[in-house]
Amino acid sequence: MALNSKIWTIGVISDTHGLLRPEAITALEGADYIIHAGDIGDPAILTKLAAIAPLTTVRGNVDREPWTRKISASNVLEVGEISIYVLHNLNELDLNPKAAGFAAVVSGHTHQPKQDLRNGILYFNPGSAGPRRFKLPVTVGRLVITGIKIQSEVIHLEV
Repeated sequence: MALNSKIWTIGVISDTHGLLRPEAITALEGADYIIHAGDIGDPAILTKLAAIAPLTTVRGNVDREPWTRKISASNVLEVGEISIYVLHNLNELDLNPKAAGFAAVVSGHTHQPKQDLRNGILYFNPGSAGPRRFKLPVTVGRLVITGIKIQSEVIHLEV
């Protein structure tokens, strides 16, 4: 690593469904950027997250209220030398991330945290930070970028 290489931290949250837990806020504090991968549920959540760090967000399948119309279904976050494609439902991915030059694809929707490296592309789902669904964990995620390297971590919240 070069001496002047910046290390970027990106907090990743999804499927809040109107509930932004204090534990999630604590886990995201100190991030350089935050991604919300959809199913937001309440515009106040975006305000609170944007107060922590610059926010990149997408609309989820339950985000149907009038305030969500200004939020797109997909988005891109560029950090340093890395581009990250963001959408809510990975099954709706309509491009080839490798051909498009993305290092990672961030999604939500399933409420299940998942980290998968396919064809050199990180596919990351932070799971759900909102109301507990079935027996699934309550989680957020973190991406750490150094140069062209990207690492991911799922953070289990004590709730």
